[in-house]
Amino acid sequence: METEHALRAFMALSSRARLDVLRLLVRHSPDGLVVSDILSHIALSPSQLSFHLKALTQAALLTMQAEGRFLRYRADLTRLRELNDFLTAECCGGQPEQCGVTHEPLTEIPTR
Repeated sequence: METEHALRAFMALSSRARLDVLRLLVRHSPDGLVVSDILSHIALSPSQLSFHLKALTQAALLTMQAEGRFLRYRADLTRLRELNDFLTAECCGGQPEQCGVTHEPLTEIPTR
């Protein structure tokens, strides 16, 4: 991953609402959620959610698929892995497998 792509992802994630939406969609991977289902979990208005989904999609952290008149959003797990790899590429002298970092969830995703 190029530094510019990582910067765009981090800028998109600098909002608590966007971080909450992304974490919710990761939890619902690989199926994702339609907008109405996202709204049932996250305390945002439809216009606020639309704004945040657009920012996450433009940062290539989400994918969107039309299903009739509904839009289904999914976390782009490949992109998130690339972002993680970007962050840890030089861990332990360039040998991240030696770091022994666990990937246990630290907190629950806030719900409505």
